Amino acid sequence: MSLSNPFRDRRIPLAGGAGALPVIGFGALIRDPAEARVAIRTALEVGFRHLDGAELYRTEEATGAAMRDAFDAGTLRREDLFVTTKLWNNNHRPDRVAAALDASLRRLQLDQVDAYLVHTPFAFPPGEEMQPRDAQGRVIYDTGVTLAETWRAMEALVDAGKARAIGLSDITLERLREIVVGARILPAIVQVESHPYLPEWELLDYCREHGIVLQAFAPLGHGMEPRLTEDPVIVAIAGRLQRTPAQVALAWAVQRGTAVLTTSTHPDRIAGNFDIAPLPDEAMEEIRERIATRVRFNAVVETGVPGFVPRPAA
Repeated sequence: MSLSNPFRDRRIPLAGGAGALPVIGFGALIRDPAEARVAIRTALEVGFRHLDGAELYRTEEATGAAMRDAFDAGTLRREDLFVTTKLWNNNHRPDRVAAALDASLRRLQLDQVDAYLVHTPFAFPPGEEMQPRDAQGRVIYDTGVTLAETWRAMEALVDAGKARAIGLSDITLERLREIVVGARILPAIVQVESHPYLPEWELLDYCREHGIVLQAFAPLGHGMEPRLTEDPVIVAIAGRLQRTPAQVALAWAVQRGTAVLTTSTHPDRIAGNFDIAPLPDEAMEEIRERIATRVRFNAVVETGVPGFVPRPAA
């Protein structure tokens, strides 16, 4: 395990006393479940204490097994970890929400999750098909349920003690405002794509105003073009500080007040991505003022269709 690092090891208190979210977490979006179990075990050994998953990723069982490995070995306790999973689009109808979480809990081998997020604000028809399409290949949406109705069912999970906190993912500021206005329990976490090419400053300001933690996924651009880790500004800062471009981008995310998720199956990258340190103020200013590229790599916020998760074979 890495040495103590107050910057990296900090936890952000969640609204309503719903626990505290580690500023850097490990995502379980890894295609092969066997690889996922090994990578998660490595992440826990390195020092990650937040595991982020989803029903859609099909790695909840691998996540549960990796946690159980650590618990059985006596190297971790359940209370050391913050575990998040997500409600998928085909379970938005209120009568399906609790059952969906129960199924996730069984796969994770847990009695409670620390956070349960609505994976996207788009509802698909209820059923087993996770990405339903019509004969022309177009996505089919469920118009028989609203996000507000789904949110009320999410609030009931907190009442029942099955989730300590609830939140939203892949959501725009406009739709977040709609939920905040009518919520009995405010979202504790909002998870969206964010990085220096998509800083989401307005959304971050709104979340701060309402005591919501903004959590960034794809903070390194998911390896897509244009490559964030090859940006000249970030590469130059990394060279000056003797850090990797990935460490610079991750530190930027934490230092500006967001939580962040990172994923890898390579032990060296897992360790390197966890080993972040504060940036000088001038480096933070450089990233804000000198990077003009604006790219959204994942269109899920506009469609509800996951951009980084492959569709299962027919």
